[in-house]
Amino acid sequence: MRVYQKVILGILGILVIGVIGVTVYGMRVYEDTSKTFDQISQTVDRTTTKRKEAVSIEDRDPFSILLLGIDTGALGRTEQGRSDSMMVVTVNPEKKESTILSLDRDIYTQIVGYGTLDKLNHAYAFGGEAMSMDSVENLLDIPIDHYVTINMQGMRDLIDAVGGIEVTNEIDFTLEGVHVPKGTITLDGKTGLAYARMRKQDPEGDIGRQKRQREVVEKILKKVMSLDGVSNYQKILKAVEKNSKTDLTWEDMLDIGTNYIPAFTTINQEQLQGEGQLMNGVYYQLLGINQLLNAQNLLKEQLGLPTNDTLSQGDEYTDGYSDYQLYDDTTGYSDGEETDDAYVDDGSSY
Repeated sequence: MRVYQKVILGILGILVIGVIGVTVYGMRVYEDTSKTFDQISQTVDRTTTKRKEAVSIEDRDPFSILLLGIDTGALGRTEQGRSDSMMVVTVNPEKKESTILSLDRDIYTQIVGYGTLDKLNHAYAFGGEAMSMDSVENLLDIPIDHYVTINMQGMRDLIDAVGGIEVTNEIDFTLEGVHVPKGTITLDGKTGLAYARMRKQDPEGDIGRQKRQREVVEKILKKVMSLDGVSNYQKILKAVEKNSKTDLTWEDMLDIGTNYIPAFTTINQEQLQGEGQLMNGVYYQLLGINQLLNAQNLLKEQLGLPTNDTLSQGDEYTDGYSDYQLYDDTTGYSDGEETDDAYVDDGSSY
């Protein structure tokens, strides 16, 4: 049990509350939702941002959210933890679409504010939400406007709260005593957690797992926005209250529920991954130059920002990096040797 769980609650944690607040009539729902949001809403003190002016959700500006799945909240874990699941969501009401980009936790990148190159998921361990937002913003060269964190119990609670989700499972497997059969099945919280966690029995490994995580996020979101979600709002609020944090305000939620619903009718799913390589005995994902540039431009288009023909130079991402930082994904690595099948478990795997 680790992380995607939290992720899920993330996009939901945000949207669910906003949708409920404006679509369900009755002061009790409104008051309960507002009260829950007061408990989970926490501002973040950042040292840098690419925004000269904050986006206005009230004015229907496109915006981005960083979803972080934190590996604490269960199994007696109370430490800071790491963000072992990371997704960047861009929301564009004019285009009536959203994009979910999964980031591999092992991406080798600049940890902004810590002064080192390391795995991306270590940014949260070193500096919480602020350092994670700064590091992802630097990596993707886009503004990260808001965050949502979910701890490891979140996904299980939320799946149960919405009455389960239906998936077509392509791999019959058992994970830690939980059997998930092949075929079209309805997952409850227990089996849904296993479905999102399983990695070693998937031929695609962590990439296959991240695809399933995005699938679960999307299906929970749709369920939450349905009548099922509204009728079970108290269970949903309880799951959100116990397991999530965000810097979005209650007023933001109401505006999202009012102005952004069409943006969630089309949800594009993307993946940013590199090539696996061992450095000093530790496994990292090294990103390709074109691969990273394409991901940056995709998100910039969704946010209504100008795209680039090349990676920006002289910033904290590209300046002073070793040959290991990026490779030419049209010709291969510039240095070192690719080791696709090598993996060192440093304790951050599920």
